[in-house]
Amino acid sequence: MNFDSFPIAAIATAPGRGGIGVVRISGKHLTPVMQALCGTSELKPRHANYLSFLNADGSIIDQGLAIYFKAPHSYTGEDVLELQGHGGPVVMQMLLARCLQAGEEIGLRLAQPGEFTHRAFLNDKLDLAQAEAVADLIEASTEAAAKSASQSLSGAFSKTIHALVEQVINLRMLVEATLDFPEEEIDFLEKSDARGQLERIRASLDHVFKQASQGALLREGLSVVLAGQPNVGKSSLLNALAGSDVAIVTPIAGTTRDKVIETIQIEGIPVNIIDTAGIREEDEAHDEVERIGIARTWGAVDKADVILHMLDASRGPTRGDEQIMSRFPATIPIIRIWNKIDLSGHKSAVDRMSDATHIYLSAAEKTGIDLLRAELLRIGGWQQTGESLYLARERHLLALKAAQQHLDTAAELAEQSDQALDLFAEELRIAQDRLNSITGEFTSDDLLGVIFSRFCIGK
Repeated sequence: MNFDSFPIAAIATAPGRGGIGVVRISGKHLTPVMQALCGTSELKPRHANYLSFLNADGSIIDQGLAIYFKAPHSYTGEDVLELQGHGGPVVMQMLLARCLQAGEEIGLRLAQPGEFTHRAFLNDKLDLAQAEAVADLIEASTEAAAKSASQSLSGAFSKTIHALVEQVINLRMLVEATLDFPEEEIDFLEKSDARGQLERIRASLDHVFKQASQGALLREGLSVVLAGQPNVGKSSLLNALAGSDVAIVTPIAGTTRDKVIETIQIEGIPVNIIDTAGIREEDEAHDEVERIGIARTWGAVDKADVILHMLDASRGPTRGDEQIMSRFPATIPIIRIWNKIDLSGHKSAVDRMSDATHIYLSAAEKTGIDLLRAELLRIGGWQQTGESLYLARERHLLALKAAQQHLDTAAELAEQSDQALDLFAEELRIAQDRLNSITGEFTSDDLLGVIFSRFCIGK
């Protein structure tokens, strides 16, 4: 993306028809647009003004509310003008086109995706983690995910990261001072409790990582693929988990010809369940459509977080089941579902074995379904802690993990001798940079200011 400082405009509400639609403009010197659209350049900041939105010839495009936010008291930190009219797509496009026409002399242009939030980040209205939380809140697929996104947007995640960074900076400050003044002969590791400080930082980081991992599960959810031979009850299980008839169920083998995807919630975790075509040998497929469906099944299996291998408990494992098992990726967790226990006489149960977890259930009778739900949460790593979670992204987890690794290395160096202090300091610096990458703060000069302002260095 090539961003610049020119004023920008866009429709801020979702596409389609609605009761209200909003056109948002952000930038400097918005007076010409305000005068042209609203007939006045003197809108009182942060007050709703009911008026007509005017066309170039003076005709009325729409009537609604105009709200002016004067910098820096706005979402982007720039002057912002919001025009709230009726939410018809044609009216909104006419209003946006008029804004762009009226703003030609100030260089007003159409905003790029995410550019309003990008400007909020550049103007210190939001840090990077909060900016990402805006999108996460909009895209949240469950109530729990929305609450966690709101937590991150409010700055809770960022405050936690800042607190960790502060602890690392304090430790670095002592290390740098010791390196700069070796003649003081400070027994650094003992007198400053460097090891104790480091262990407390590592413990705090470990706790944050666990919370973020739970939050990432809330955000991303689980991709679960139902795979197995035809007519073992995959579609029945999908319907049982979803609580409605989302897939067609018949006694005819091969009824499902393509993927059927349904998103459900288990304790607030989004679970994307993919029902696939029954798998059998290519020469046994009835037609080309079924062969394509089977190929797509294997494509979905390769991308799954969890594979549910469906088997018929009433007939036991067959050669076809064994062939299917042999093709599953070794790195993806597998749950073997022994369905139709209402016909086999088995009781609903969970049996965790070395090769996979085996669950006995009846999709038709809906017995044992709760056992499956609990096992999916366990494999996904979900733990109900009662704490507020941060809706973390994959890059947040990678940054936290990298910081953990550098702090682990620093702990190993701390056990050696004071001669390793320079390496110890370097590991702390890199760990700080990894943590700062989460909120978007990369300034390496921060430490210098801390040393001069807090540490008695000039005696």
